[in-house]
Amino acid sequence: MIYKTALITGASTGIGAMFAQVLAAEGSHLVLVARSADKLHQLATDLEQQFGIQVCIIPQDLTQPDAALRVYEAIAQQGITVDLLVNNAGSGDYGEFGQRSHHRQSEMIKLNILSLVEMTHLVLPQMQQRQSGGIINIASITGFQPVPYLAVYAATKAFIIHFSEALWAENYQTGVKVLVVCPGPTRTDFFAVADMERNPGLMAAQTYEDSHRLVKQALKALSAGKSTLVTGGWKNQAIANGSRFTPRQWLAKLLEPTFRPPNS
Repeated sequence: MIYKTALITGASTGIGAMFAQVLAAEGSHLVLVARSADKLHQLATDLEQQFGIQVCIIPQDLTQPDAALRVYEAIAQQGITVDLLVNNAGSGDYGEFGQRSHHRQSEMIKLNILSLVEMTHLVLPQMQQRQSGGIINIASITGFQPVPYLAVYAATKAFIIHFSEALWAENYQTGVKVLVVCPGPTRTDFFAVADMERNPGLMAAQTYEDSHRLVKQALKALSAGKSTLVTGGWKNQAIANGSRFTPRQWLAKLLEPTFRPPNS
């Protein structure tokens, strides 16, 4: 399905930038939201030249109060209708919870949860009125179980999974499609920003996904009306379903030494 206009948050790099690339190639006009104005300008210029589509960029830190509302008002002033919303913006933080920055944990919750909920709440009613549209929320396989040393991050992704599946059930008869995508490790700058590269053993153990394949799978699953997509093959399926058969206390204790930071 071709969406006339797609709004993508966290669009300047990684999975968000890949969504922009794939959707532009399919003929969608884009609204790109991220903090980095320079990266957005460059991406917009490249996509407009390559695919002949229109790109609106909105540099915005989504952790700021009323940030989602400011984005919504900016597109409303330009008469832009959002046919597909991709809530991709997110951040992580790795380490023992009690030793990590309080500010960083708070900002993570604002970005991963609050901005996603607010953006969805602003865009969804118009989609329901038109009886068409799509929403893709990017979660993670970490959202299916407690993950020591990624405690807040994994909990925010659990919220996104439950929130999205509930919206899918509310809307599957309205013409609005809602999908939560749960990737495994993907080659982006997430690990560096989350401070996970200080654990080289953990990094070496990861099997990384291809972001282009991930995006294509997500768009196909959305068109098919699925509520949840776990990407990355059977290993990620096993991780996602492990908590169904293993007591959570055992699972958390099992994961603890695997994710334990060096010198802890």
